[in-house]
Amino acid sequence: MTAATHSSLFPQVPDSADAVLEGLDPEQREVATALRGPVCVLAGAGTGKTRAITHRIAYGVRAGVLQSSSVLAVTFTNRAAGEMRGRLRQLGATGVQARTFHSAALRQLQYFWPKAIGGSMPRLVDRKIQLVADAAAACRIRLDRGELRDVTAEIEWSKVTQTVPSDYAAAAAKAGRDVPRAPAEIAQLYATYEDVKRDRAVIDFEDVLLLTVAVLQDRHDIAEQVRSQYQHFVVDEYQDVSPLQQRLLELWLGDRDNLCVVGDASQTIYSFTGATPDHLLDFRTRHPGATVVKLVRDYRSTPQVVHLANGLLSQARGRAADHRLELISQRTAGPEPVYAEYPDEPAEAEGAARRIRDLMDAGVPASEIAILVRTNSQSETYEQALADAGVPYQLRGAERFFDRPEVRKAGIALRGAARFGGNDSLLDDVIDLPSQVRAVLSGEGWTTEPPAGSGAVRERWESLAALVNLAQDFAAAKPGATLADLVAELDERANAQHAPTVQGVTLASLHSAKGLEWDVVFLVGVAEGMMPITYAKTDEQIEEERRLLYVGVTRARERLHVSWALSRSPGGRPNRRPSRFLDGLRPGSTGGAGRPGTVGPGGIERGFTGSPKPVPRRTQRTVARCRVCGRTLTEAGEMKLMRCEDCPSDMDEGLYERLREWREVQAQLSGQPAFCVFTDKTLMAIAETVPDDDGELARIPGVGVRKLNRYGADVLAICGGQEPAEGVGED
Repeated sequence: MTAATHSSLFPQVPDSADAVLEGLDPEQREVATALRGPVCVLAGAGTGKTRAITHRIAYGVRAGVLQSSSVLAVTFTNRAAGEMRGRLRQLGATGVQARTFHSAALRQLQYFWPKAIGGSMPRLVDRKIQLVADAAAACRIRLDRGELRDVTAEIEWSKVTQTVPSDYAAAAAKAGRDVPRAPAEIAQLYATYEDVKRDRAVIDFEDVLLLTVAVLQDRHDIAEQVRSQYQHFVVDEYQDVSPLQQRLLELWLGDRDNLCVVGDASQTIYSFTGATPDHLLDFRTRHPGATVVKLVRDYRSTPQVVHLANGLLSQARGRAADHRLELISQRTAGPEPVYAEYPDEPAEAEGAARRIRDLMDAGVPASEIAILVRTNSQSETYEQALADAGVPYQLRGAERFFDRPEVRKAGIALRGAARFGGNDSLLDDVIDLPSQVRAVLSGEGWTTEPPAGSGAVRERWESLAALVNLAQDFAAAKPGATLADLVAELDERANAQHAPTVQGVTLASLHSAKGLEWDVVFLVGVAEGMMPITYAKTDEQIEEERRLLYVGVTRARERLHVSWALSRSPGGRPNRRPSRFLDGLRPGSTGGAGRPGTVGPGGIERGFTGSPKPVPRRTQRTVARCRVCGRTLTEAGEMKLMRCEDCPSDMDEGLYERLREWREVQAQLSGQPAFCVFTDKTLMAIAETVPDDDGELARIPGVGVRKLNRYGADVLAICGGQEPAEGVGED
């Protein structure tokens, strides 16, 4: 082992308290020496916040101001707590408790349970999915796997926001949550879930916090015993604190103010779980005499990466944006961020894999490269591209695409249909391969329109939609291919993606990348509809999407690649556009809603006031505009209606109902789901347009040649006030 390696693995412990402060910048030193009273550290990405707070604790212990056993440092992940303990040990501050909120609370609850409650503490369950399933069975409510996950998430959110079952519906509405079931049903499931736990004498992780809070509130003697043990508190990632965690922290503190919190409101990306930056932003209001230190010297990223990060926040709005930090890179100049536009998603994935292969050939370790995606459903395309390029990769925070339960189940259904399709009524009336796949997967939960909101149901739909899209691409590439051929292709793809997970390129979602960093980062799919995600509707949700992209940008140390695709699949309509968050930042784009003067140089344009670049004629022909207000349409549902969802409708309600009744009859006759005849949006477009002939009907999105030949006469008859012919239309 060389001396350098030995030094990096086993650094020498500082020989004095003053030696602990060596190497800190002025702001970090201010944090380290502010040992009394409340302290608030506003720390931007890459500014050495962990270094600052661990040196603060170590300096206090080594100087004799703090007793190591009286310090409790809390954070949000076991990895972060372990890293903090390791750094403290290297600085000679052994004996300090560095734990997650749950770990610290569980330790106290286990210790005080016999005294506070009596008897043995209930068993702690690792996963609550099965308990939620049992509660659903007791309520006679049927939930599939995705709905179980979403209802479980709602229960967790309710508990960390201290919402009881009877208040759930009102609280969810006030918070603007996209609920997976009717609020009354979720409230019933939540209440029954609590009954199931009580009957079985078990508790969940949220109960650990709730019960600890209850004990400390009800037993002042126990609260005083805890406060006599811990007299100094440090909270990392304070922007992610939930109301329940904040309440526990207040009970730990009592009437004291020896508290140091560290956070960055611009990195709040977990609001959907109950996290809120309000506690961080209100810290000075609650503690008027607090010492506030801003860490803005970025030691992680090059000036070019930092300029882009600052530019993103310069366009932000809202309370968190008002407290944004302007980072100042401390590194030497590096390459400019690379922006790339691709015709379709497979080409984008292949382009990223090709660049990564070149980087690895040039000596960049695979472990120092990451591809960050917005949703887990995007991973399959990149898994395939990396495998085809011979690039090893490892997944973080997501299952492999072909290992996902819904994909495995869909594969079984497709395999069965390939073998016994002749006996399947669903396939009697479909001819081409994509139609067969859509018919089979409709029984697994696929629909022509995605479900509203986010969560497991949306992710499952996206996985099934990826299979539908794959079938379309496969059929286009191999005319005459059968369902059996597609199943064989799926098997080959699954087998080909058993890539090594050691020393591989990291493929991760943006959420799971929080707290990590790499030399090279590829931010992919940075297009409208994915960033911000389609279901982000409110201003608050849009701003959280911007912060999520900011987190992605600030994961890069040296090289950053940002890309997007104009269409989903080869030959598709190029009607996508780069994310609005890049307006005024990427070369050649016009200025967005940014605040003047906040975007530095570094190759990022400020935008200009002239006319935008001419749009290629091919793109102009594919742009769909609202026939009411003229706005460009990007949502599939809006393009079918040829108007914005919010624009007034002139639909003939009576005609729409007659069309729906006719569609129901056709669906029963053909043995297909109703949407396989026409979707609701297509029927609405027909009822709004009221076509007079085949030409007008054919121009409505969702009415192709096949459906025009099959159903056109009936639809035109209904639009003309006549009765359609009996039976199913013929091709």
